[in-house]
Amino acid sequence: MPGTGPAIRVLIVDDHPAMREGLRIYIQSEDGMDVVGEAADGIAAVEEYLRLKPDVVLMDLQMQAADGLQAISAIRGHDEAAKVVVLTTYPGEARAARALALGACSYLLKSASLDAIVGAIRASTEGKRIVAEEVAAGVESFRNTEQLSPREAEVMRWIADGSTNSQIAQALHVSEQTVKSHVKSIFAKLHAHDRTHAVALARRQGLLEP
Repeated sequence: MPGTGPAIRVLIVDDHPAMREGLRIYIQSEDGMDVVGEAADGIAAVEEYLRLKPDVVLMDLQMQAADGLQAISAIRGHDEAAKVVVLTTYPGEARAARALALGACSYLLKSASLDAIVGAIRASTEGKRIVAEEVAAGVESFRNTEQLSPREAEVMRWIADGSTNSQIAQALHVSEQTVKSHVKSIFAKLHAHDRTHAVALARRQGLLEP
């Protein structure tokens, strides 16, 4: 039961001051929880984690300096037992799958209720994983599909920008035939019918996010 043991020490990482303040006020009001620090980017998150050694990190993903995925990787590199609960605006399957693969305990969207966020923090200390319903099925589907190679992902971003095969070839200093081969592979892996469909699928999966 909450409040029967030592307080869960929480580090909040988000680049929006108002978001941090709202989370801090609510979490701090909960029995058995204590917000011990805040950070506005991935670099500060790692520094604060090493300094404070919190029980749980509540981590945003889209931030300046270093994003949440980089921070999760660095924190888990220092401490493989670190517990990170992702709280983000972005439901992309690729980003969620990467966060969970890096060791995040849970993945929630910012549309979640404050009670759900607090519940995920508590659950993480019990070794439980919570993934937002909006992304859970997509993450499983993403894991079961063949992933784009780094070069294919790069070509996919050029396609999304509206570049032709010729323009992509010039930008990447490769032959147009090589680009055509990458595009064909991309379509097969995404099960896309054409370029427009491929872009739509890539956006949904989060493959076009930095």
